[in-house]
Amino acid sequence: MATVTPAMVKELREKTSAGMLDCKKALEACDCNIEEAIKWLREKGISKAEKKASRIAAEGLCSYAINGNDMVIFEVNSETDFVAKNEKFQNLIALIGNALVNSDAKCTECGLNVLVDGKTLNEVILEASGVIGEKLTLRRVSRITKADSQIFGAYKHMGGRILATVVLEGGNADMAHDLAVHIAGFGPKYITMDDVPAEDLASEREILLAAALNENAESEKPKPEQIIAKMVEGRLNKNFLEICLMNQPFVMDPSVTVDQYTKAKGAKIVSFNRLVVGEGIEKRVDDFAAEVAAQAGMNK
Repeated sequence: MATVTPAMVKELREKTSAGMLDCKKALEACDCNIEEAIKWLREKGISKAEKKASRIAAEGLCSYAINGNDMVIFEVNSETDFVAKNEKFQNLIALIGNALVNSDAKCTECGLNVLVDGKTLNEVILEASGVIGEKLTLRRVSRITKADSQIFGAYKHMGGRILATVVLEGGNADMAHDLAVHIAGFGPKYITMDDVPAEDLASEREILLAAALNENAESEKPKPEQIIAKMVEGRLNKNFLEICLMNQPFVMDPSVTVDQYTKAKGAKIVSFNRLVVGEGIEKRVDDFAAEVAAQAGMNK
């Protein structure tokens, strides 16, 4: 049997980023065959990652990549925000963005099947999970395609905790960037009231009407039905106008709305997106008091 040398361990570490002890074990298991040892470590890394499947990965970063008229936006989750600052994690984000934007992937499932040097992105992420030591997941992959006349704008807040993108007709790159900053900060849901789905309006109207009727029932001077109806519509418009992008005061100049700002510049917002790390994921809440009590009970 061949003898494992420090040079072999160093070479394997450089190729896999695995720990020194894992590299030594892999070489011993594969009779110092570097390629077999890489495969052994891949399998070991995948095994480790799969054991982490029950953990909650709600931290991480959102990012984007642009190639001509295509932009891909995506989120990669980790278990802790500390890992999100790791250089290996940052390199993984860059690799994923490049692979996605140079493919035809339009969703998470097809993104995971994109090939990188003969491996799927899913395999690449599982390997990285084994090396980094945390569960990592790819989620919310979307592709945005613009016309030649349009401009992409993008802004990553806190390195990617929040990602905002915009497609702009007219204007320039600086304007598109500033609008992305606004979207990141104000969190609009729609461009205008015309974009609000009818079912959302109906649902909100029902809620506001019930609240208004309850208020009226408890009032010393109840209002007539027609006044209640006008109150409800007023509140409805106010609530939705606040989350419609064009009606919001522009972050760079609150004296004008986004609508006034874009019209003055001869530009039009075609679409926008906003991602926040971990939104929609049920995060674990540790009850440390209960944990300590349980541990104390076990130690009696």
